[in-house]
Amino acid sequence: MVTMKALISAVLGAVFLAGCTTVDSEVHPIPGSITYGGQPRTKLTKSPPGSVIKNSFYNSSGTKVLETYVLQPDRTLKLTRREVIPDFPL
Repeated sequence: MVTMKALISAVLGAVFLAGCTTVDSEVHPIPGSITYGGQPRTKLTKSPPGSVIKNSFYNSSGTKVLETYVLQPDRTLKLTRREVIPDFPL
């Protein structure tokens, strides 16, 4: 016989697991990103692979966007992080 406590635990566990869906963790370029429309024409030849490059800009709605890139061994930039900074933080 299943107790009420075990049943509630099972239902809550199922609800939490249902919320754990696979999400595309890759950050995609948006207008203003360095790699929007493709890789930049110039290559970063003096920076070693693994270097971190920061970019900040304002998006179309006027909100500040901070991006982080990592220089890959083939000298391309990989967008690894984006943070949108609201004008009026809560």
